[in-house]
Amino acid sequence: MNTKINPKTSAVLVIDELVTKGVDTLYNPDPEEDRVVRNSMKVVDAARAAGMPVIFSCDQHIPGLDRELKLWGEHGIKDVAVANPLLKPGASDRDFIIPKRRYSGFFQTDLDLTLRELGVTTLVAVGEDTNICVLHTLADAYFLGYETVVVEDCTRTFLCGTQEAGIEHFVKCYDSRITTADQVVAELGE
Repeated sequence: MNTKINPKTSAVLVIDELVTKGVDTLYNPDPEEDRVVRNSMKVVDAARAAGMPVIFSCDQHIPGLDRELKLWGEHGIKDVAVANPLLKPGASDRDFIIPKRRYSGFFQTDLDLTLRELGVTTLVAVGEDTNICVLHTLADAYFLGYETVVVEDCTRTFLCGTQEAGIEHFVKCYDSRITTADQVVAELGE
């Protein structure tokens, strides 16, 4: 996969880079997450400078109702978990926050509609967990005809499988281009 990031037809998709105001079983700060967020900040800043949309696909689960909570415990709760403020969600009029209640950012949300209205054909994906929400979101992106670029050092696996297996899955099953934050910054600065 050799997809170039064209700022006119690409968007950064930030998947579940969240902080929480209360107890949360998944979104707790740790050194690995700090690395992912720092790298994601570089990508998000470069995208905004290039005029690209930045879409925040954020867990907003309903307590006592959403199926994921039975598997993973109370996490990403509506109005408790928010997009990580270090990424400055809402800093641009081309920033969009799209809540989700399942692994995929596309499942019964208006993500696809928003991307199509913006003219986006390529998604630059960052976020967490590589093998769950990122994987399921990119599966739906592939099925819907989007090209995908995965910024490997802006993703992490902490719940299921290995980072390497997730990256291999993106390449083999979704024809994703794999890159790094520094490579994205350089490409958008050209």
